[in-house]
Amino acid sequence: MTEEKIDTVIHFAAQTHVDNSFGNSFNFTQSNIFGTHVLLEAAKCHKGIKRFIHVSTDEVYGEGETFETEAMKEEHVLEPTNPYAATKAGAEFLVKSYHRSFKLPCIITRGNNVYGPHQFPEKLIPKFTNQLLRGRAVTLHGDGSNTRNFLYVEDVARAFEVILHKAKPGQILNIGGDNEVSNLEVAKRLIEILGFKDKEKGLITFVQDRRFNDLRYTINSGKLHELGWKEEMDWEEGLKTTVEWYKKHTSRFGNIEDALVAHPRIGVAPGAGVTNMEG
Repeated sequence: MTEEKIDTVIHFAAQTHVDNSFGNSFNFTQSNIFGTHVLLEAAKCHKGIKRFIHVSTDEVYGEGETFETEAMKEEHVLEPTNPYAATKAGAEFLVKSYHRSFKLPCIITRGNNVYGPHQFPEKLIPKFTNQLLRGRAVTLHGDGSNTRNFLYVEDVARAFEVILHKAKPGQILNIGGDNEVSNLEVAKRLIEILGFKDKEKGLITFVQDRRFNDLRYTINSGKLHELGWKEEMDWEEGLKTTVEWYKKHTSRFGNIEDALVAHPRIGVAPGAGVTNMEG
């Protein structure tokens, strides 16, 4: 940091896939908590940091228990329900402690699910797209009724540009959009965009659910809107743009078969961490 005269850290790096965290949780603790601690200590010792932006997730709030649950604001208690979210919450507490104890100019963001080109196919939209492009049925967890709020990657980039220049140290900011869609509806839209509408029934399979699958996440982004950010990408346009990118460029990821199974455990020895799914 000193050699390169670094004055700003935007800490995106993390293990992020919930499915992987069910069978590989020690790696999540190592990367998400210890990794964050290393960066914080380096920033503290450097003395020249003007902004340390820690990228967290809406999953630290836990699930919205019903579809009437009020959108969660930044002051809401953190109640993570899976190992991934728990490690992100733990990292947040380290960030807060360095801000308070060492006056490190920290800002925390909590964002919705990101989608768009270049995303590794373990995530829902690129995973379903790649399954369909290979002539396979999508693998929906449970009954597919769980919803997520999807935010296009360029809108997320614009949010961080606003946060970098306008947010104040000590602030926590939600980054959320208005595209709350069930996993089943996502699957149906992808099938239609790819021209397989007449084969829809045979292209949707329902598999065993996760050990715990949050019903929904709902966050209030009013503070970020006050700084001047707004969502710009239309859901339908963003989805079509994303599908077109994967149709042309999915080969650049190499062998992604491990990511396309119903319950991936990337980073775990073959066969490990996938038994007793009923437990």
